[in-house]
Amino acid sequence: MLLSVADLAIDLPTPVGPRRVVDNVSFTLDRGDSLGVVGESGSGKTMTALALMGLLPEGAIVAGALRFEGVDLARLGEAEMQKLRGDRIGMVFQEPMTALNPLHRVGRQVAEPLVLHRGMSNGAAWAEAVKLLARVRLRDPERVARAYPFALSGGERQRAMIAMALSCSPKLLIADEPTTALDVTVQARILDLLATLGAQFDMATLLVSHDLAVVARHCRRVLVMYGGTVMESGPAEAVLRDARHPYTRALLEARPRAGAARGERLRAIAGAAVPAGPEPHGCPFAGRCPLTMDACHAAPLPTIELAGDRRVRCLRVDADGRPI
Repeated sequence: MLLSVADLAIDLPTPVGPRRVVDNVSFTLDRGDSLGVVGESGSGKTMTALALMGLLPEGAIVAGALRFEGVDLARLGEAEMQKLRGDRIGMVFQEPMTALNPLHRVGRQVAEPLVLHRGMSNGAAWAEAVKLLARVRLRDPERVARAYPFALSGGERQRAMIAMALSCSPKLLIADEPTTALDVTVQARILDLLATLGAQFDMATLLVSHDLAVVARHCRRVLVMYGGTVMESGPAEAVLRDARHPYTRALLEARPRAGAARGERLRAIAGAAVPAGPEPHGCPFAGRCPLTMDACHAAPLPTIELAGDRRVRCLRVDADGRPI
């Protein structure tokens, strides 16, 4: 087992007291495996990813266990996390224009992990950075290495971010919405590139996305999050083909339909996403869910184990995963 997350909870400080943004999140990830984390904005996806990198906002309180290669990341100090970050664990951030330093050439930024973690000289690291930029299929990698981030296209910047994340051959790659600002053609190429490199390096991938189609194509397993909690999990193909939780079904029904008539409105989920709040009680989807009953607002959410290594957290689902 490469990564094991058990009962992760994250509280963020606010002027009116702590707010629980992630609650009772658990999952595992094997070497070379792929896991997609999906859900609306504010569902806790990015906070979960940042907890693994030790990059949560100042004052955040983390509970639970985050075991990577047997070491609990939640118990490590900043100096110890720096040794893992960029070496054993790499991350591709959502917006490369803000993640890349505008004052330094791209090649220097790709080379930096090699200097810090591999002890390479600046010259040797630069040469290796050019090779990495070529590996992520950038045309004229020498030009890209000499360029500043603002001189590159969105797709080129994202590929440079991937090169930097992969520079030390990490065992875990976290990709947080890596294709949000890209057109669909570049998006497909970036995701195919991640899949190819993952197979080459026997690297586990944690892909954070709001796009169910992307997760279905590129991830073996999926977590569906809402209100900081995992609503449903299991093999991606099975979950997205036959969703059992009302929230997962609502997400699927809200997707654009192939062959839909021009001007046809998308089916939206009623209400608004639940805001961060104190330690939650009941189901965060209560009220928006068409199956809501009084107990949904207060009763603890049960975890229902289904066949095929699937789990659902819902009071309105029976032992076979069917609505009641």
